[in-house]
Amino acid sequence: MVSLGCAAVAPLFAQSTARVGLATRVFHPEQRRNWRGAEHKELRCTIWYPAVSTATETKQLIGPPDEPLFEAGSAAPNAEFAPTVQKLPLVLLSHGSGGSAEQFAWLGTALARAGYIAVAVDHPGNNSHEPYTSEGFILSWERATDLSEVLDGVLADAEIGPHIDPQRVGAAGFSIGGYAVMELAGAQTDISILFDFCKEHPDTTSCHVPEMRGMGSPKEMMQAVRKSSRESLARSGESFRDERVQAVFAIAPANGMVLTDESLRAMRLPVEMVVGKTDPIADPRDNANWIHMNVRGARETLLSGGVEHYTFLDTCTAVGKSKLGVYCADNAGVNRDAVHAQVAAMAVKFFDRALKAR
Repeated sequence: MVSLGCAAVAPLFAQSTARVGLATRVFHPEQRRNWRGAEHKELRCTIWYPAVSTATETKQLIGPPDEPLFEAGSAAPNAEFAPTVQKLPLVLLSHGSGGSAEQFAWLGTALARAGYIAVAVDHPGNNSHEPYTSEGFILSWERATDLSEVLDGVLADAEIGPHIDPQRVGAAGFSIGGYAVMELAGAQTDISILFDFCKEHPDTTSCHVPEMRGMGSPKEMMQAVRKSSRESLARSGESFRDERVQAVFAIAPANGMVLTDESLRAMRLPVEMVVGKTDPIADPRDNANWIHMNVRGARETLLSGGVEHYTFLDTCTAVGKSKLGVYCADNAGVNRDAVHAQVAAMAVKFFDRALKAR
């Protein structure tokens, strides 16, 4: 385990002259699946990639066009791919509870500037573009299926697929997205652990995150899910391992305690985690530490200096700070952009090492 303070400056790669392209895709998997009661039965994706040097980047602003809530660097919408000698590695991105694909713009852009294709998905029933559902919060293992089916989609895409090296695929996730990428890596869930934990600690943020406000009590949510999704609950403990995924990077992973020690000890691929030392939402003592203790060779970095859970969301605008409360309320001395640059550099270094060209 490594403990670090916040970065004071951005890493060198962030100053690169490489251009970043930005695209969107919507995939409609043909196989039967659980949509978690989502309003939109589709997988909507945001994609960042290396673009031609003549591409014109614009600011990435997230939220209402007239009053954006977040910002995250710049990218060139629908730019041409940069010409490359070899195919590019790809990293799947899984957002946090109630977030969106765009909330990974800070990392997706950094990965693309470093030579990766980064693909983030809006997880059905649990993203900020549609009403939340109880199923979207509770059936978190279904996120792994989302990611695998998105990988199918981009590999088959006529414009993007030819640029991807299918032998070099990684995944990164934030919060419950960190849990999802661990499932892709072979971790398996014992949902009874979470139920027992929340019964003993009903007020802990692990059992009722801020995004669940207005959804009813955890007990009420669970009753709704039992009625709608018995088949998903029955397979919650199955393996969702995707053998195409060769490395995972988890940022402030949540629900770590529900991953079985047997499945974690059986994992044989590179795992790296980074989390705020005093994270009140995904306390590393219940989550990242458990994964680190059980996964052979896993690396865990604790960031001090006041870095907490929502530091890993995109940087808030003045409007965002006035409207979004806890999601934009960084501790004194925390520079969100600097933390993003530090963690993005860690992710690039990790994937460069783990997904070497063969």
